[in-house]
Amino acid sequence: MKIAVIGTGYVGLVTGTCLAENGNDVLCVDIDKNKVKQMKAGIVPIYEPHLDVLFERNIKAGRLNFTTNLKEGLDFGEVIFLALPTPENEDGSADLKYVLGVAKEIGEYITSYKVIVDKSTVPVGTADLVKSTIEKSCKTDFDVVSNPEFLREGFAVDDFLKPERIVIGSSSEKAIEVMQMLYQPFVRSGNPIIIMDEKSAELTKYASNSFLATKITFMNEIANYCQKVGADVDKVRIGMGTDSRIGKRFLFPGIGYGGSCFPKDVKALHKSGKDINYDFKILEAVVEVNEHQKTILFPEVSTYFDDTLEGKTIAIWGLAFKPETDDIREAPALYMIDKLLEAGAKLKAFDPEAMDNVKEKYGDKLQYGKDMYEVTEGADALLICTEWSIFRTPNYNLLKSNLKNPVIFDGRNLYPTVELAKQGIHYISIGRQKV
Repeated sequence: MKIAVIGTGYVGLVTGTCLAENGNDVLCVDIDKNKVKQMKAGIVPIYEPHLDVLFERNIKAGRLNFTTNLKEGLDFGEVIFLALPTPENEDGSADLKYVLGVAKEIGEYITSYKVIVDKSTVPVGTADLVKSTIEKSCKTDFDVVSNPEFLREGFAVDDFLKPERIVIGSSSEKAIEVMQMLYQPFVRSGNPIIIMDEKSAELTKYASNSFLATKITFMNEIANYCQKVGADVDKVRIGMGTDSRIGKRFLFPGIGYGGSCFPKDVKALHKSGKDINYDFKILEAVVEVNEHQKTILFPEVSTYFDDTLEGKTIAIWGLAFKPETDDIREAPALYMIDKLLEAGAKLKAFDPEAMDNVKEKYGDKLQYGKDMYEVTEGADALLICTEWSIFRTPNYNLLKSNLKNPVIFDGRNLYPTVELAKQGIHYISIGRQKV
């Protein structure tokens, strides 16, 4: 099948590459000339595990190509995926200018039947808006399908190739048949292709992300309460997670969620409710708690140094919003960086993948290390913001030798408190006893 993917961010590039990996001919379209030039040269513009192997293989096979010409992409593809950004407006709503802008051009350019697929995360009713926008200038038949993505950054390739489920929102039997044919190779193990109407499909994505964000936030509330009453959130988490109605996932407390999805999607659903006079009270609380949680360790750091951080050097491990990505959008580390800089601290940071992105934002306001131990040399304390696997089994003796004070502030609860006590390290984490 011939596929055009409009937009080559995380979603678009993974979608295009994985569809090519299953034998489709894919043409990816992006307005960024330098980015397209890089991709044509075989350079992957994002960090996503395993993507580079598939990317290179399908370019060599001639199944994956790139262009800046939208009309070329529309002429090429039988199915047109819209993988465009839907950034957050000031009021929390999703900005659809990129989606609707491309929809307008689709109406002007297409001359034969196409299936237009909303792959971007969009508010309920967007498929109708896209359809009406295309209809204004279109002279041929087309269908608009809602096909939300459920890709986790860091696991996006596996999630696409082996999906737990595929949601297709459409009222057109013809479009449904095309989409089922396209996705059948990905669900040979029996995972479902779920057919529903467009609005339900759009809401499914928002509801899923908002529920997971709520689960994380609830656990953070429990952790904060544990801190007050002397309970251990790890024990509580295990006790809760063995209940099959609750499950073990998304029960790990920390310094809040970030990234390109959860913060934006929760706010967008909340705003969509307000637009029709429905108040999502739970989501309002989720947003409020998560904002507070991102800097929950700052008072602990400040108190440890007698509320005088001026001139203190803090080493930071982890800058990305989660491990296995270079994405720093809404990363809790950035909120801690802002608070620490404001208090006069000097910061030395290390992340396996995200440092270039942080350098673009902060420049020389931070120092950057070539490895995790270099940034701890001469630092007054260590702050952990992202749970990269390389941080899980540190050389404690080297840490104690490097740090001026043997103290770790852990926003991801990486280490057993008993072990840190044995090591003679002052250890403050989330929802657990200080040692």
